[in-house]
Amino acid sequence: MADTASVLVMANRTAESPELLEALKKRAAEGDCEFTLVVPATPHGLSWAADPAAGEEEARHHREAFVEELRGEGLNVKDAQVGDAEPLAAAQDAVNLGNFDEVIVSTLPLHVSKWLKLDLPSKVKAATGLPVTHVVASDAGQR
Repeated sequence: MADTASVLVMANRTAESPELLEALKKRAAEGDCEFTLVVPATPHGLSWAADPAAGEEEARHHREAFVEELRGEGLNVKDAQVGDAEPLAAAQDAVNLGNFDEVIVSTLPLHVSKWLKLDLPSKVKAATGLPVTHVVASDAGQR
């Protein structure tokens, strides 16, 4: 397993997007790798104030659906987790508890992405010291 790259994948609403699936297939074709998916449990709208745990159910749904899809495509999924509601904290937690070689961050397009407004791909790179690939999903998994 020493030659197997460990890839952290950060996604929430885009977890089931065709763009992310294609990016992971492309990465797998480049060399032996295993994926760990982290879906931050980010609540939407007023849920942040009313119930900080409100995003957990949606995150679990995205995690389960995406893992099933990835394994159905023959990709090596080592683990899948629901992470902290704050996506940078979720990435840092995963990296602190695991051993990763690179990170793939999947976001919505700029005009609707809170993660891009926070410059999450750059912040993950700075916080982890790992190479980060950014994938923009156009349809947020609404297939």
